[in-house]
Amino acid sequence: MIELGKMQELVVVREKSFGVFLSETDDGESAVLLPGKQVPEGTRIGDRLTVFIYRDSSDRLIATVHRPILTLGEVGVLTVKEVGKIGAFLDMGLEKDLLLPFKEQNHPVRPGEQCLVAVYRDKSNRLAATMNVYRYMSSDSPYQKDDRVTGTVYEINERLGAFVAVNNRYYGMIPEKELYGGIRPGDVVEARVLKVRPDGKLDLSPREKAYAQMDTDAALIWEAIEAGGGSLPFTDKASPERIRDEFHLSKNAFKRAVGHLLKEGRIRITDHSIEKV
Repeated sequence: MIELGKMQELVVVREKSFGVFLSETDDGESAVLLPGKQVPEGTRIGDRLTVFIYRDSSDRLIATVHRPILTLGEVGVLTVKEVGKIGAFLDMGLEKDLLLPFKEQNHPVRPGEQCLVAVYRDKSNRLAATMNVYRYMSSDSPYQKDDRVTGTVYEINERLGAFVAVNNRYYGMIPEKELYGGIRPGDVVEARVLKVRPDGKLDLSPREKAYAQMDTDAALIWEAIEAGGGSLPFTDKASPERIRDEFHLSKNAFKRAVGHLLKEGRIRITDHSIEKV
């Protein structure tokens, strides 16, 4: 069976002035056109060609020898070319762009934006894109605790955290307690594997281990003290919410960094402020 959205090897069964027709078998009971400009030089009836099957602008099945950026079921990043009345159109490396319907977007997209999507067949048996990629992820990753990974954020759940497609392929999540920055869907993040769950999914943190992260956090606080004329208008007893709003840090991380600066003799803590010495 000729399969929409996949690369497959088909046999040349007929030649026409405008191209060749390809089929699974020599009898050519069901055949698809490979346009003349796509036909490799010297191609003859009986030759086998590897092609990608999609639908042209007239909604007819058509073949191309060019492999698209993504095939059916694959997840990756595509660029938005334009936004129309029914959705956005993404560049998938073919003459025809891929539709990303509005209902399959987890946020409104704009021309030029790069989106993490999966390719699926819709109810009308057409290829389309979705930003809801969770079910296309794999839990069979090669990563272990403390490995460094890169992934794309595809969903934020205020209660659970940020869902990340590690290598655009594997299940990953930054738990809510590790979310201290303004992470949004579409962001590419570098993270450390906190643990590998029994089901193979990865818990991640964008921060280093506490002892390694402390110097970075201390430098961040020191810059804020300098920018504030030599002081901060609150201490390490401030609420976790205020600390998170000001520095995107947990209260424990803030206290560790302040303690580090205090130990170095660079600050002093008053009843209401942290001051440069």
